[in-house]
Amino acid sequence: MTSLDKPTEDTPQDSRAVTEAALFEAFGGVRGMVETVLPGLLFVTIYTVNKDLHLSAIAALAVSLLLVAVRLVMRDTVKHAFSGVFGVAFGVVFAMMTGNAKDFYLPGMLYTLGLALAYIITAMAGVPLIGLILGPVFKENLSWRTRNPGRKKAYTKASWAWGLILLAKCAILFPLYWWADTTQLGWVLVALKIPPFLLAVWLTWVFLAKAPPPIDVFAEMEAEEAAAKQREAAQRSAE
Repeated sequence: MTSLDKPTEDTPQDSRAVTEAALFEAFGGVRGMVETVLPGLLFVTIYTVNKDLHLSAIAALAVSLLLVAVRLVMRDTVKHAFSGVFGVAFGVVFAMMTGNAKDFYLPGMLYTLGLALAYIITAMAGVPLIGLILGPVFKENLSWRTRNPGRKKAYTKASWAWGLILLAKCAILFPLYWWADTTQLGWVLVALKIPPFLLAVWLTWVFLAKAPPPIDVFAEMEAEEAAAKQREAAQRSAE
């Protein structure tokens, strides 16, 4: 391992703090969770009260757009709110096309299943999805694949955890889609929004907190550029 291949020297406390901050940024934190839950909660609440598909769908879409507008006004990142808008919009389209209120939830369920398979397949292929997601957040990009095997192992474990947790969630939801009514499915979906997510994030934190710290490839590039400028300055001085 060369000097450039060595992970940044941090204390365990520093490493855990960096990991917590990165996970908080990557997954949206408390606000991101609220933006994920609120549209579905509003949909099932209104539908439970009056069984009006159109009103429930419009309300869910409206609150999603409102959350995006609030972030835009506050000049905050909108990626989590936008993903919520797209998910709700697809659900509204499905439900309106079929006239079945349960179909509001179907796109999100299919997305969850696809994501679960993506986590597992990429982990098996040696390119764990969670590493692709978090690498840029930790400023290590893909350096963990070849230069930091401890990080790669942690990302692989985390991807397996995400995949299996999401598969377990799908194993609960898809039978309910066929057998339960809309309100039962909706409330179970709301209940399963946060706990599996928190479990997966916690396991990711556990795996990464025990792994070697990331290699800051951006700092390396800056150091190389500074060294190159120094060499050029030295050459000009010698001339």
